[in-house]
Amino acid sequence: MKKITIKTASDIALIKYWGKKDEVLRLPENGSVSIKLDGLDTVTTVEFREDLSKDHITIQGESDNKETARVVKHLDRIRKQFGKDVYAKVVSQNTFPKGTGLSSSGSGFAALTFAATKSLEMNLSEKELSILSRQGSGTACRCACGGFVEWLDGDTSETSYSHSIQSPDFWDVRDVVVVVDEGKKKISSTEGHTLAQSSPFYSERQKRIKGKIEEIKGYIENKEFDKMGMLAEKEALEFHTILLTSETPMIAWYPGTVEVMQEVVRLREEGISCYFTINTGFNVHVLTLPEYEKQVQERMMALSSVQKVLLAKVGDKPQEVNEHLF
Repeated sequence: MKKITIKTASDIALIKYWGKKDEVLRLPENGSVSIKLDGLDTVTTVEFREDLSKDHITIQGESDNKETARVVKHLDRIRKQFGKDVYAKVVSQNTFPKGTGLSSSGSGFAALTFAATKSLEMNLSEKELSILSRQGSGTACRCACGGFVEWLDGDTSETSYSHSIQSPDFWDVRDVVVVVDEGKKKISSTEGHTLAQSSPFYSERQKRIKGKIEEIKGYIENKEFDKMGMLAEKEALEFHTILLTSETPMIAWYPGTVEVMQEVVRLREEGISCYFTINTGFNVHVLTLPEYEKQVQERMMALSSVQKVLLAKVGDKPQEVNEHLF
């Protein structure tokens, strides 16, 4: 057993998944397509040790909350799967706010899965790591891969996994991540998934989702940025229509969220190619190209509601690093 540290990028879904076929296995109702984000990263160190009588978990400096309980549950899952009976010390840090709709659980559980299995000296394939990561957090299924990623919904645990559809260096797309608040979401994504089918628009969305996935994969393959961006933007608005019309409604947007979206539309009217997308939170991802990144960043920073801006490029799959957190 070795001390292992893994750095894993978060991602942003262009076509999003919402609702689960299986709550325990976290099988999604539909597939999804995302871009990994180098610049929004989780770094996690794991060491299994014979002298520990329980797991010791620290996330962002905190060691006793709901997140640490989820980590212990995932470690139990890994121990059971590989027949191990040893506890671990885990320390994890993000370079971006957690619990704000920026997919911190995705990068977090992918990093944990990679680090824990490597610490136990289990040699798993990317597909196996994606499947195992998914059981900790759905989005982690995609974060186990690199570049432009597709998550296949599947009907069983073995058929629901992610794979890279294009490598990180295939296309230089940029993400200007606009943070309007660093507080936690009022309703977690886990809770929200259980409400998905209560929206009267959910079934109509599901009829069209496979077509949208194929459409956006084509735009990525052909590097058609404006078509890809517009579809991602429309998808985000449709997705939030489902959230807003669920029982109970998930009203995720803050005034700053709307201000950012309106500014993106103004930028396009001025000839600057950029498009917004939003996960289940209030912070906004603004997709653009390298030649426009600085202009988009400056305009976002000038808005009164914006606290800070993070810059991201297309990220790679999880990587082992030599600098440990303990």
